[in-house]
Formats: sequence, C-alpha cells, structure tokens
Amino acid sequence: MCRLGTRQGDKGLPVAQFTSAEWLALLQHELLLLAAVFFTIGLIDELAIDLTYGWLRLTGRAKPVEVGSSGYARQDLSGMAAVFIPAWEEDAVIGPTLAHALAAWPQDDVRIYVGCYRNDPATIASVAVAARQDNRIRVVIVGDDGPTSKAHCLNRLYQALCDDEARLRTKAHMVVLHDAEDMVDPVALVLLDRAIWQDDFVQLPVMALPQSDSPWIAGHYSDEFAESHAKAMVVRDALGVSVPGAGVGSAIRRSMLARLAQRHEGGPFAAASLTEDYELGQRIGALGGTGRFLRARTAHGRLVATRAFFPSDLSAAVRQKTRWTHGIALQGWDRLGWRGSLMERWMTLRDRRGPMAALVLAVAYLLVLVSVISQVSAAAGLIAPIEPSPLLQALLVFTMLGLFWRLAMRALFTGREYGLKQGLLAIPRVVVSNVIAIMSGRRALVAYWRSLRGAPIVWDKTQHHDHPSLAAPSAAYA
Repeated sequence: MCRLGTRQGDKGLPVAQFTSAEWLALLQHELLLLAAVFFTIGLIDELAIDLTYGWLRLTGRAKPVEVGSSGYARQDLSGMAAVFIPAWEEDAVIGPTLAHALAAWPQDDVRIYVGCYRNDPATIASVAVAARQDNRIRVVIVGDDGPTSKAHCLNRLYQALCDDEARLRTKAHMVVLHDAEDMVDPVALVLLDRAIWQDDFVQLPVMALPQSDSPWIAGHYSDEFAESHAKAMVVRDALGVSVPGAGVGSAIRRSMLARLAQRHEGGPFAAASLTEDYELGQRIGALGGTGRFLRARTAHGRLVATRAFFPSDLSAAVRQKTRWTHGIALQGWDRLGWRGSLMERWMTLRDRRGPMAALVLAVAYLLVLVSVISQVSAAAGLIAPIEPSPLLQALLVFTMLGLFWRLAMRALFTGREYGLKQGLLAIPRVVVSNVIAIMSGRRALVAYWRSLRGAPIVWDKTQHHDHPSLAAPSAAYA
C-alpha cells in the first residue's frame, strides 16, 4: 500500500481526519492501480497478437499475395459482379466515385447499383449523369424518405439485383460492397472475382489517406487502419475465425447472400443494425460459411486496397466512431451474443472492448491531472510523496514498457504504408486517437441507452466533400 502524508509527530491519521490533499493522494493511488491492471490486461492481449503475427511473418504465412502482369486488372470476370453503393446526400463525391470505378473496372460483366432516396434529388441527378454515359450503372430509388439505415438501402439494392436477375435470366456470382466516397483499386475486382470461388466472404484492406489540411484528426485513421489491416486482421484470418466486414472492398458469394436473405425475410442485411457490415462477416460464419482477409500487392509493391478520405474534423470523427462503438460493442452484444470457439470469443471480446477502453483511458488522463496536483502538494509539504506498493510498481513498469512497444508498432506499420514522416507523426497522434475514443465511447453509451428506450436507428452518416481520385495520383495511391 502507499504511505500517505501524516502530520508532524503522528504515526498516522484515522480516515475521517484525512485532509483533502491526503484524500487526493489516496484517490490517485487507487486510480493508478485500476488503470495499471486494465492496461496490463490490454497489453497482454496486444502482445499475444504481436507474437502471433511475428510467428506468421517468420513462417511466411503473413506474406501478401502478389498479383503480377500489367494486364491482370483487365482480365475477364468469371460471371456478373454486382457492386452495391448506398448513397444519401452524396452528390459531392458520387460522380467522381462512379467515374473512377468505371475507368478502373472496364469489364462488361460489372453492374454498379447505386441506392438513392426519393427526397435526395441532388444525389439522384449526379448518379443519373454518370448512368447516361455508361449502361453498367443502375440507379435504384429507395421508396422511403431518407435517411433510413444503410442496411435498409442495401436491402433495396439486393431486391433490384434479384429483379434484374429474373429479367435477364442470369445470376451474379458475387456482390461487392462499397461506399459513395471510395476510390477502388484497379486490381481489386479481378482479385475478388478469383478469391470468391474459394470463400463465401472476402475482405480487402482499407487505406485511410493522409490529408494535408488535417494531419491529426484524419491522420489518426491512417495509423489505425495501417496497423489493424496489416496485423490484427491478418492474425484473425490465420486463426480461422470469422472476418468482420469493413463495408467497403467486401465481396460476398451470391449463393451465401441468398441464404442470408432466406433467414431474414428477403433482406440479407441487418436493417436494425448500425454496423451491418461488421455483422455480415459474423453472420456468414454462423451459417458455416468461410471468410478471408486478403492482402495483396502488385508487382510494383502497391497494396491492393480501398482508399478513401476519412473525417478531417473532430465532431465528424467522434460521430463516426460513436456509430462504430455503438453498433459493434453494444448492439453486437445484444444482437450476436457470444458464440463460437475460444479464438472466436477472444476476437469478439477485442471487438467489443471499446467502451471499457474509453473508461480506462479517461481514468488515465485524469491521473495526469491528479498527479500534477499531488506533486505540487508534496512539494508544498502538505502530503508525503506517494510510495506505491511493489505490485503497483511492477505494473507501472510493465505498462510503461508496453506503451513504448505499442508506440513503436504503431509507427512501424504506419511508416511502412505512408513513409517515414507519417510513421513519426503516428506516435503523438496516439493521443488524438485516445481522446476521440473517450468522447465517442461516452456518446455511444448515451445513444445505446436511448435505443433501449425506443429511439429509432438512423443512418448517422459522415458528410463527404472531397474524393481521392481528384487528388494527385501519387497522393491517391500512396
């Protein structure tokens, strides 16, 4: 136990006679112990992932697939590929998205289904302009005023696909999911076309592109995706657990999508979920389907991934991560429960740790303030310096070493994809990630409480203003 400061000549004071400064010292010790225990658990979890990834690297199982010749991206598809893009108030970016996708994917067998709402004429007009120039685009109008939920829009696109299949007397062999702001990779469609014959669900990496006008807010997405989609998802794939969908760069075998639809009254996507993309991989796994996280590089070393600009201001980032935390950690507990093997439950626990992590992070930052006050009080002679117990000392040393390790890993993975400068910036950006996690965790708990009281599920989407394809090619394909 720590030894609190005592008055001159006293061996100690009854608890009731503690001064406010001594109460502060006691609070500091207890918060330190709480935070150290939880950080230790979290670090052990991360070290297990790191060690597994290290073993995969040593054995060659983490090596990306290499796609070779320059003509690979233009090879014929195995059958019709349907691309679903839900769009609500996306008139600023949907035009460049479609223009780039059509140019990157020249195959005749691709059909792009864009879901627009009847009360969103600007987006409808933008899609209609692109559709006049290429008959591979299918404009689908949702019969309800928007926004509903993203999954509701996707279910309407699925119905449109079923109608077209019946009319054309041909079936798609895969459905690819994308968002209205995505910049697709030219190689991605053929790569998914080949991979979907072996698995029911395939997920490609996502790259959050750095933005010069938002090096901290937008930049922290680059760090998180660079590490998660180069390490954690690779480990999940190797362990054989279900692969969570990212909502973009995801391919589903057509027959599996039909099975999901049969189980949910014709709608394969979970309309009541805020994170239907994440649930998709879990639900496919529950049906016995197989999933794969597929990392591939071209002969020139470019990662085959979906590239996009993520929120560049604090409020938008907090709103987006609130939806992720609410849908994955809180709704997921209710909707999906806990099932599967021990490894599956471990990964599920990692997915749902957001609210607890936000609480512990908040405590940690509170400790910074408390420690400053405590040090000032000790210097003024109000209390004796805190003497932590041997257990607490050991935990603090372990967490400090673990922090240095985690910062090194974050910098390493970010630097590998975006260069040395971004790798170094990833270290101070950890603070930005933590602050956003704390703010979004609090908002997610409030939103979840409201949903339990009957609040409707609404598509609280991120507003998009810029598209990567309009940037310099070197920046877009960083």
